[in-house]
Amino acid sequence: MSMSHLYGRRGEEEEEGVEVESFEVTDWDLANEFNPDRLRHRQSKEQATYGIWAERDSDEDERPSFGGKRSKDYTTPVNFVSAGLRKTAAEEKQKEEGGSDDSEDEAPSAPPPPRGSAPKKLQMGNFRGNQSQRFAGGIQSGQGIGSWEKHTRGIGQKLLQKMGYQPGKGLGKNAQGIVNPIEAKVRKGKGAVGAYGNERTQQSLQDFPVVDSEEEEEKEFQKELGQWRKDPAGSAAKKKPKYSYRTVDELKAKGKLVGRSIAASAGELAQVKVIDMTGREQKVYYSYSQMSNKHSVPDEGPPSMSTRDQKGSGFALPELEHNLQLLIDLTEQDILQSARRLQHEKDVVVSLSHESRALQSRLDVEQDAIQRMEAVLALVDRFPSGETAPGEGPSLQECAQIFETLQTDYYEEYKTMGLADLAVAVVHPLLKGKLRSWDPLKDNSHCLEDIGQWRSILESRNLHSSAPDSNMDPYHRLLWEVWIPVMRSCVSSWQPRMVGPMVDCVDLWCPLLPHWILDHLLEQLILPRLQREVDNWNPLTDTVPIHSWIHPWLPLLQSRLEPLYPPIRSKLSNALQRWHPSDGSARLILQPWKDVFTPGAWEAFMVKNIIPKLALCLEELVINPHQQQMEPFHWVMDWEGMLSPSSLVSLLDKNFFTKWLQVLCSWLSNSPNYEEITKWYLGWKSMFSDVLLSQPLIKEKFNEALDIMNRAVSSGMGGYMQPGARENIAYLTQTERRRDFQYEAMQERRDAESVAHRGISAGVPTNFKDLIQTKAEENNIVFMPLVAKRHEGKQLYTFGRIVIYIDRGVVFVQGEKTWVPTSLQMLIDMAK
Repeated sequence: MSMSHLYGRRGEEEEEGVEVESFEVTDWDLANEFNPDRLRHRQSKEQATYGIWAERDSDEDERPSFGGKRSKDYTTPVNFVSAGLRKTAAEEKQKEEGGSDDSEDEAPSAPPPPRGSAPKKLQMGNFRGNQSQRFAGGIQSGQGIGSWEKHTRGIGQKLLQKMGYQPGKGLGKNAQGIVNPIEAKVRKGKGAVGAYGNERTQQSLQDFPVVDSEEEEEKEFQKELGQWRKDPAGSAAKKKPKYSYRTVDELKAKGKLVGRSIAASAGELAQVKVIDMTGREQKVYYSYSQMSNKHSVPDEGPPSMSTRDQKGSGFALPELEHNLQLLIDLTEQDILQSARRLQHEKDVVVSLSHESRALQSRLDVEQDAIQRMEAVLALVDRFPSGETAPGEGPSLQECAQIFETLQTDYYEEYKTMGLADLAVAVVHPLLKGKLRSWDPLKDNSHCLEDIGQWRSILESRNLHSSAPDSNMDPYHRLLWEVWIPVMRSCVSSWQPRMVGPMVDCVDLWCPLLPHWILDHLLEQLILPRLQREVDNWNPLTDTVPIHSWIHPWLPLLQSRLEPLYPPIRSKLSNALQRWHPSDGSARLILQPWKDVFTPGAWEAFMVKNIIPKLALCLEELVINPHQQQMEPFHWVMDWEGMLSPSSLVSLLDKNFFTKWLQVLCSWLSNSPNYEEITKWYLGWKSMFSDVLLSQPLIKEKFNEALDIMNRAVSSGMGGYMQPGARENIAYLTQTERRRDFQYEAMQERRDAESVAHRGISAGVPTNFKDLIQTKAEENNIVFMPLVAKRHEGKQLYTFGRIVIYIDRGVVFVQGEKTWVPTSLQMLIDMAK
């Protein structure tokens, strides 16, 4: 079935019975390609609906297409005409016959194509008349750009105006664009761009005023054109052979690069089998380094094919070339090997020179060390040996100078070789001989300066020995083996009641003694002697008070004396069983112990042994206004400083004020003389101290006496009343009350001033120790340092009966096995 009725043209071929669809480009197509006024084929409704299956009449166009568009002929040459009208073949032929080779402006216009060659709907009658007045695409030069927008809404012009475009000016921020559209220029023939010379128009010269050099362009064109031509047969013979030279430095540099690439590729890739099939023949390599060397690009490019052909024709000796190349490669390898060997030798020389300098410096150090060792040996030889006769060696002072020289000038050798241990063999015999005849109780400063000098020489600041052992510090060993035996023999023969010389001796030597040696002296030597002496002490027969030979040890022994206090209190209690308050010796014996015993122990001792005796004495007191015996009352009041205020007030309340108020009442009931009563009242009140009068119970008793006298005066008790007695008693009462009020106010002011003074003097505690001191004063707790007592370099203190030390703002309390940190409030509660 034939489909020529859909898209074929019925011509002569149809008459012959052959259906042919013609797709050739006619002259009419070329002439009307850029004609905007040509008639376009419009589809009917049926064609738009059914496409190629629509029925067509024979009167329709001869060239229908599938989409209303002509198909292109891709067998024609490439069209290089830029934005211009392509001339037809007839016009080109007519132009060549006329010999018009001038510019395109003078070329006559081509005759119009025959109307019969174009389709019916696209045939135009007036197109040739307008062609001479238009550029490509029918755009006029100059004005009228965008005039077609009158048939539209003009959105393009509006957008340009919104962006700042002004008609008649170029585009861009600074109006640097061209004003007129690009002009098209028709070439003479069908050649490429630039084939017919310069194609710039007058408009492009105005917009882009660049002067082109036609000669330079011609030269460049010829040069580029010559690159595409083959060299003539004899051109190679005229060229001179080109030789490449390579210096030794370049060869070394290349060898280093090759060696580096080979070294980099070595390793796990060294034994990889590689098959190279890039050449004519198959090659096998056993490492990537071999293949990289094969593919390494030489400095000069390979010769061209023509050169190799010419060489082959004139000088074809491949075996000789191979041998020459082999010799060159061997020579290069020898050069590189020699260079590497030379560099290796240079490196060896540098390494040996560094090693030589290091050995020389080490030799100098060793030589200096030998010289120092010889000097140290010379100093050590000066010390006395076992063969030296007594008295011939250096003295103790000379030995100290030798040790000082060793420490200052040869410190490293002194520490490394442990020369301090020589003091055991050198200094100990000399000090023993010097201390053999020393009596510490008679001359306690003997050898003190010598020991102090040896302390600065031998004592190690980093070693804190706590017991005699093999790792003892040399200075500590010196004291333990030389000084302690002398003190041990002295203490064994010492009488504890002769306390002065021994206390002075220990105080004098305390700064030079280590803590553990001082503790050993006090606890193991002196304290046992004091315990034995306390056991032998009898307070009734001994004329020397015990506090005279115990209390001097308080600054040194402190809490170590606690085991001595119970037997002392027991013996004092036995001695007071038959004591009477009239005997004042008991108060003299007990008064020094008030601040030594703890407050609880002291109060218990007073309540058990003293207060019952004083109560009996007050019960035996007879209050007689006419003939009063004051001695028993004085015996009681003498113990005011020994007894606590509460105990003394209770004693007076039970055994004195009851009888005293009864006597006052009986006196007021028998026509009394109020002046005498007033004197009697004031006399008894003057017997009490201000501390007792400030006690509420004592104050209440005296106010009760005033009330009794006021009631007696007011009621007229006793019959006859003296004139002015009521006024005198009222004045006395008012005076006493005012005095009590003033005393209370003065006491409050005094307390406030003391608190303010204490706050000003103390101020803000500068450190934790000052804070503890302030709290101890506020709570009446004794806070004092222990003499020559330290723990890990920290000073020990007594806070009441507790031993503490302070470390970085923390209080540590001595426990059963270790030191325990505690708070300040807990410490105060423990001390109370």
